[in-house]
Amino acid sequence: MLSDKELLVSAEGLKKLEDELEHLKTVKRREVAERIKTAREFGDISENSEYEDAKNEQAFIEGRIQTIEKMLRQARVVDSNGSDPNIVHIGSHVLVKDLDENLEEEFELVGATEAEPIKNRISNESPVGKALLGTKVGQTVEVSAPVGKLRFEVLKVW
Repeated sequence: MLSDKELLVSAEGLKKLEDELEHLKTVKRREVAERIKTAREFGDISENSEYEDAKNEQAFIEGRIQTIEKMLRQARVVDSNGSDPNIVHIGSHVLVKDLDENLEEEFELVGATEAEPIKNRISNESPVGKALLGTKVGQTVEVSAPVGKLRFEVLKVW
């Protein structure tokens, strides 16, 4: 479960959470309630796999609703307007050069709930995100990561 610390999100990330919560409450709850009702009509619920599946889905949906509601209570929207465009902050795109591999890589720095490492959307709480936060073009950072030490030079911030 989430801790009680502040949760940094973009306006887009906040909207996605609000939309998911609305969908769960208005659509998914109704769908699973209908599935439970239909499964009950099959008779004995002690050996009714449809009923069991629907009840499990209901529990999952209710848990997700609680999680999102807590996230929304803790959320603080990070507005990058007015931030120095030359300094890496949440919402920044940053082009870095891996100094050991001599490869360039682009990251978008986001809050933890919006991270998608496969899409190079890295969390401000990740080792690379923490190291890049607050840096400027031309600076070099060293990151202790599970794969070992990484060294990046910041090439561009936008």
